[in-house]
Amino acid sequence: MTDNDIPAGFERQTRRIPLTDPWEPIYSKLTPEAIILGLRLASPHTNARGFAHGGLIAALADKAMGHSCGRKMRGASSLVTVSMSVDYISSAQVGQWLTVETDVIKTGSTICFAQSLIKADDVVIARANATFRVVPKKQ
Repeated sequence: MTDNDIPAGFERQTRRIPLTDPWEPIYSKLTPEAIILGLRLASPHTNARGFAHGGLIAALADKAMGHSCGRKMRGASSLVTVSMSVDYISSAQVGQWLTVETDVIKTGSTICFAQSLIKADDVVIARANATFRVVPKKQ
């Protein structure tokens, strides 16, 4: 994969987690309100049928929504997922550009709500909603 394969504005993510390390490279794009995650789908991202695995989609949605809530709250708190639901609408194939685009619905002192659309080559393939518990950072 070359940089020419990656849409403008996306850079290698800097907030890596052990769960997603095997799926690298994962890219991110910062907006004033959220963090968009993206990756070029490859074999390690698929299920036995060759489609993007639902677990990949769920994990990336959780990560994008949590980080977007944190960005909206200016990093003042940590967030822990309380609940999340994913509706799988269609499938995605190896070679497609997958993005997770988040909308932070509401932030508060104890809870944060977010939703995201997961797209493959700009076509919605899933949607997710999550609730996060706001946890003060230890000093």
